[in-house]
Amino acid sequence: MDKSKKYGEATMMRGVLLALQFFTIFPINKELNMDRKSVTMMFTTLPWIGGAFGLITSIVWLYLDASPLFIAFTIVLLGIVLSGGLHLDGFADTSDAFFSYRNQDKRHEILADPRIGAFGTIALLFLIVGKIILLAEIITQDGMSWQWLVVIPFLARVGMVYYFIITPVARDKGLAAFFKKRFHQRLLLIATCISIAIAVGFIVIVGGDVLVAITTLVALFICAHVYKLWTKKHFGGVTGDVSGAFVEGMEVVLWLLIFILL
Repeated sequence: MDKSKKYGEATMMRGVLLALQFFTIFPINKELNMDRKSVTMMFTTLPWIGGAFGLITSIVWLYLDASPLFIAFTIVLLGIVLSGGLHLDGFADTSDAFFSYRNQDKRHEILADPRIGAFGTIALLFLIVGKIILLAEIITQDGMSWQWLVVIPFLARVGMVYYFIITPVARDKGLAAFFKKRFHQRLLLIATCISIAIAVGFIVIVGGDVLVAITTLVALFICAHVYKLWTKKHFGGVTGDVSGAFVEGMEVVLWLLIFILL
């Protein structure tokens, strides 16, 4: 029993370290075993990493005495720094590939290219500036609160995990294909649904807003399934880059909902 408990704790810790290693700026200079349980735990942990980012951001927001525009800029900057710009990179690459209007094989070549093109640059600029303006408007209208800063990065990442589970891989090679072969789909789906339920409960209990909770839940599932169809059509399925792009896009959608509903 003790051995089993220790093995479970070790697996959980490996999953957390893998999530920090792959999805954050924090240096985890350690070679970790990526067995099925550890990779499953890594994806289970990912939304909570986003929630931790949001908690850090909310603390800064609470104590930062500045204009709405500067606060919005700081919130966006912190999200980029803490994640190492990983999801932004995926958004830029996905934009470059999609707006090339080439066939799927050529689009995958563009995704694999480490250089950023004109379309990726333009899309990145619109995303960052647009998010800053949107957050500044929410702050100006007194719609910002610490719970939104925590729950939105959480929901964007749990939505990405859900999308990743339900979407077939675009190719047999690459990071997405590597991870797809190394997690327990049923267990991860259950854990993801539990995380979504916790986030919705958090909005209702802490945020005190049932309408926002229901709307974000519906939006999350609609976006995940629509994005699945879109990526299957244009890329053949899920890749690491289009997964990162989902996180960025989902955050914008959720902030737009907050802006409209509050």
